[in-house]
Amino acid sequence: MDKWTEIRTALHVARLGTVSAAADALNIHRATVNRHVDVLEEELGTRMFIRHGRGYTLTEAGEDVLRVAQKTEDMLQDLSSRVQGKSSEIEGEIKVTVLPVFAHLLMAPIRDFTRENPACNVVISATEDLARLEYAEAHLALRAGPKPENPDYVVQPYQQIPLNLYAHQDYIDRHGIPKDPDQLAGHRLVSAEQGSIRGPFSTWLHERVASTQIILASDQHLVREHAIFAGIGMGFLSAYDVQNNPKMIKVLPDLDDWQIPLCLVTHVDLHRTAKVQAMLSHIKARQAT
Repeated sequence: MDKWTEIRTALHVARLGTVSAAADALNIHRATVNRHVDVLEEELGTRMFIRHGRGYTLTEAGEDVLRVAQKTEDMLQDLSSRVQGKSSEIEGEIKVTVLPVFAHLLMAPIRDFTRENPACNVVISATEDLARLEYAEAHLALRAGPKPENPDYVVQPYQQIPLNLYAHQDYIDRHGIPKDPDQLAGHRLVSAEQGSIRGPFSTWLHERVASTQIILASDQHLVREHAIFAGIGMGFLSAYDVQNNPKMIKVLPDLDDWQIPLCLVTHVDLHRTAKVQAMLSHIKARQAT
């Protein structure tokens, strides 16, 4: 399909929400914008937009097309910069996705990146959902767990996050502390809900305690963290979670199985673009320090 001009117009309509705004941004007439959208929809054989009084909203098919268009535009912008010798000027937007519990690891690198590249803004999606990098849902992902198997992904190990059972000193004063895993009976635990268990540490815990010992369950890490900090029960936390709270006590010796591997994931098509490489550089620099 040789319709890049029409796709670029549709991309502006999707970003800005109205034909008028897209026409102004592209410096073309509104009728030209409408014609480009009509031509593209005819070529695709489906509607890309739902028209309504407030503007244009993407259909599911439109979202799929424009994810690919976004990736193409990123590649063309990077090519243009390199050809014209402007690779030092990073502009536009970079989208990063990360699990909410690990978002804090990226704040210092992102601060450094934005100071060095003020013309590029960062969009963070902190969610449990895995972004499809092949559809340009993100330029870069910080992922936890097993290495992604997609052959088009560039995967770089980042760091290991150590976890352990922790208890607040207030809980220990009231209930004591187990000296080994066989002494967990009778203790109160904070954990994820049974149906949403992830990671070997959660499996390990649920294999060793009765369901009646789970005094509080939540799928949200922040909720579990607040509960453990409040002394409601013992629970798994990372060393980062407790580093500024001296009243949080590690319960058991560390196990290798309780470490969460983190990796940086990019798509091969965008991996070498200037903004992705710049962001990766800042993240890795902070890792080293």
